[in-house]
Amino acid sequence: MADPTLLFDKRPDGVAVLRLNRPDIHNAFDDTLITEMTAQLKRIAEDSSIRLLILASEGKSFSAGADLGWMQRMASHGERENFTDAIALTEMVEALDSLPMPVVGRVQGAAMGGGVGLVACCDIAIAVDTAKFALSEVKLGIIPAAISPYVMRAIGTRQARRYFLTGERFDAETARRIGLVHEVVPAGDLDSTVDAIVAELLKASPMATRAAKELIAAVEGKELDGNLRRDTAARIARIRATPEGKEGLAAFLEKRTPNWVLE
Repeated sequence: MADPTLLFDKRPDGVAVLRLNRPDIHNAFDDTLITEMTAQLKRIAEDSSIRLLILASEGKSFSAGADLGWMQRMASHGERENFTDAIALTEMVEALDSLPMPVVGRVQGAAMGGGVGLVACCDIAIAVDTAKFALSEVKLGIIPAAISPYVMRAIGTRQARRYFLTGERFDAETARRIGLVHEVVPAGDLDSTVDAIVAELLKASPMATRAAKELIAAVEGKELDGNLRRDTAARIARIRATPEGKEGLAAFLEKRTPNWVLE
């Protein structure tokens, strides 16, 4: 029996871990993995007991992007079949990007092409200092279309105009400088750094972290006008009146740990 392409685990503290498990081909994805990952992400989104997700990979590479065998098969198909296939990819990255809980990317190795898109969809991304990155699609005669909205949001238009067009490789420090990842650490410090981020996230109200993600999506790119001011005011008013909102303020005033933090 073949090994599963995805590994999923949920801890008692509400931390879930989703791992790409195709190390022999650098965790490249094909149509089967895309379908499975989309379905898994949708199940995660519906699970209110999950407080945060760690996205990780087995082996030495985070993800090489699209499987070359799959790309070769699709090259023999027409535009209609390729459109259907591309829509499936957009649904996968959108399912990751729109998860209601925080997503921490554990980038232990190279991320190429679509793998960069996965990193860009994580709320927080930590990479080892030896990781390499590339949006190499143009060197294969294609473009990073499905992942472009997420990558451009992370690195900005100016950097996209370089890395989308050259397809060049860049190192982890460059990825940090342009906004693709948040921290770069030695391999021996990767897990402890991820654990520290997780610990900080677990100190926050589960409801508030989800509401904060919704807030970011609601505010991003919007004009600062009366509608936006009313919307943000309504959001804070609603959450102040919730049990977790009241518990957080009471715990602060009483100098105690709020009840959502596991001792």
